[in-house]
Amino acid sequence: MSELREPRWGMIHVYTGGGKGKTTAALGLAIRAAAAGKRVAWVAFDKGGEDHYSERSLIRERIPEIELHVTGLDRIDPASGKFRFGVTPEDVKEGERGLNVVRRLMAEGTLDLLVLDEANISTRLGILDENEVLDTLRNKPATMELVLTGRDAPDSFLKLADLVTEMRPAKHYYQQGIAARKGLDF
Repeated sequence: MSELREPRWGMIHVYTGGGKGKTTAALGLAIRAAAAGKRVAWVAFDKGGEDHYSERSLIRERIPEIELHVTGLDRIDPASGKFRFGVTPEDVKEGERGLNVVRRLMAEGTLDLLVLDEANISTRLGILDENEVLDTLRNKPATMELVLTGRDAPDSFLKLADLVTEMRPAKHYYQQGIAARKGLDF
């Protein structure tokens, strides 16, 4: 390993893969940065619906240092708990709205850390346009740290990133028929 350089902010992280923990890792990083006095914002792509994501109420009620922006339609049917697959024109509209939030936050230039939760899979599914996301990433402020989460990160994101972490499933209780549990999985 070569000699370590002076630490700086402004890296791009990608948390991807089929395993559990991508959003959880980004959440831990956001809390760590906020606790260190850094300005943090979180943009949730394709994760509409308030009842399905426990971390949102905690952030809103107890961690005001993390600015939260939720975009996307609710994909979980409250009656059945089943997930809606497929992409509608409304999903794409919500994706564009979320990317506009990201652009606005970048233009303001006041953040130290910006999390784009589920940006990877939203891009892979066509909710976000890959080239528009890349252009946005390339135009970030030089000292703003970015984190992109979600499975199936496009190769272009992996190439642009300074850090790539792949979560791989080795074993999961879902395979034993155990449903997602509030407070642990969402």
